[in-house]
Amino acid sequence: MNGRRDIGGSRYLYDSFDAAHARIDANERVAEERWLALARRLERIDMSLDRLEKRLWLTVYGVATIVLSQLLPKILAGLGQ
Repeated sequence: MNGRRDIGGSRYLYDSFDAAHARIDANERVAEERWLALARRLERIDMSLDRLEKRLWLTVYGVATIVLSQLLPKILAGLGQ
């Protein structure tokens, strides 16, 4: 039995408070689940951005390699003259 009801009085005096606390607890659980879902989504977005950044750097290095591989023979030919 609830400790508040042991002191006497009407049970209807405390029922509204119990319902309010239950509603607050339910809202807190829903808010916590929403925050957890948001954190998971943000983590997935962060992982996607990391993968995109790696791909971009790979592309930059690839383009730089191609440019240097085409310029190097011309530079070496110019030095040989």
